[in-house]
Amino acid sequence: MANESSSIVQKLWNYCDVLRDDGVSYGDYVEQLTFLLFLKMADEQTKPPFNKPSTIPKEYDWESLQKKDGDELEVHYRHILESLGKESGMLGMIFRKGQNKIQDPAKLKRLITLIDQEIWIGLDIDVKGEIYEGLLQKNAEDVKSGAGQYFTPRQLIKAIIAVTRPEPMKIICDPACGTGGFLLAAHDYISNNHPLDIEQKQFLRLETFRGWEIVDSTARLCVMNMYLHGIGGDDSPVTVADSLLSDPGQRFDIVLTNPPFGKKSSITITNGDGKASKDSLTYERDDFWATTSNKQLNFLQHVKTLLKINGRCAIVVPDNVLFEGGAGETIRKKLLHECEVHTLLRLPTGIFYAQGVKANVLFFDRRGASEKSWTEKLWIYDLRTNMHFTLKENPLKYEDLEDFIKCYNPENRHKRKETERFKAFTYDEIMKRDKTNLDIFWLKDESLEDLENLPEPEIMVRSVADNLGAALDEFEEIYDKLVNKK
Repeated sequence: MANESSSIVQKLWNYCDVLRDDGVSYGDYVEQLTFLLFLKMADEQTKPPFNKPSTIPKEYDWESLQKKDGDELEVHYRHILESLGKESGMLGMIFRKGQNKIQDPAKLKRLITLIDQEIWIGLDIDVKGEIYEGLLQKNAEDVKSGAGQYFTPRQLIKAIIAVTRPEPMKIICDPACGTGGFLLAAHDYISNNHPLDIEQKQFLRLETFRGWEIVDSTARLCVMNMYLHGIGGDDSPVTVADSLLSDPGQRFDIVLTNPPFGKKSSITITNGDGKASKDSLTYERDDFWATTSNKQLNFLQHVKTLLKINGRCAIVVPDNVLFEGGAGETIRKKLLHECEVHTLLRLPTGIFYAQGVKANVLFFDRRGASEKSWTEKLWIYDLRTNMHFTLKENPLKYEDLEDFIKCYNPENRHKRKETERFKAFTYDEIMKRDKTNLDIFWLKDESLEDLENLPEPEIMVRSVADNLGAALDEFEEIYDKLVNKK
């Protein structure tokens, strides 16, 4: 299976190199593949042994595309994208705001021929999914495309799923779903670890997953990724919107997410009074504990709202969420009181496509109203100190996370043992810390003890640049507040 999928990925990817000479980026290429693959598979479903009625109007189907050449092909393809983008459900989501980025009709024809050579519906779902994931990963690896910000390392996702252990008939949400990594990993875990009856299979395909994604093109890739994995029906499981704008009303059993890093919003935000403003830095919501311009702190509050009572969450957060004062301190105190915040995984640097990111995974369960704080102990696993990873030479592997999974003890997380990298801190200990700071570490950094073992220069420079960037963000936020007061 792996050989079959990797050879098709390579075949499709090699052709991308030809198109790059015409200025077609990796991201644009994957997007065009998405359009054409969907048309091809819809066409295959109308033929034996499926013989299903076409979901695509005849004038815009795969066969209509195959019959055209030259300028006529380019014009017709443009009309297909424009027309299908106006349709409802999954079809409209796939083609929403679609544009032809392959201006040379001869090369477009070649890509159509390339896709036509494969019988896509006949491929195993795992193979189709693996092919598409392979293309998304290659796109994420291309630094220039910027697509890496939507791509959470799959080894990390797999480990988070391994300790979260999603079950059948539960509703799972990702309010910043990117290309769908968390949702797909949860789908695979449920499929592979539970013998499902017909009702459970139907629920898994149509009702289990819900996602939000703010970027049109990324949402398209996510929906196609899910479709190729056998998830979803006529309606799209993904909504294109800024999920922070409002409480959707629906509550979920599990929330798994890696919200985008970066503090500012570049879209129009409508506050509670109905007024809209461009580049507004805050979200005014009654269900939030504090008003802040910090996007990750807002996502943390949003996720708390999304959870059912006893619902579970795993969220990737940057370091500043653990120690930032003001609203950050208020939010941490509220979270520790109203939820059972039980585990924190300190992640190493060098594992995200956005370089130099210092991040963590916070695990908590929402609880009902109580005068007493729900958090009793926070267990912290330090996978950062003295751990050095890079995307190419020494990438993070699943095996690197196996000790964390063992320490987490997903069979019964109430029976844990401390190790060198895994320590417990009581609620009282945490509350005594300045600003309720959760950025806790205890291991000695060997590189600081011996000048000969200093990190590589690029790592040190990156770290300095990140710290300066964070400081500039703080100053900019203070400046904005001062200006807005005038």
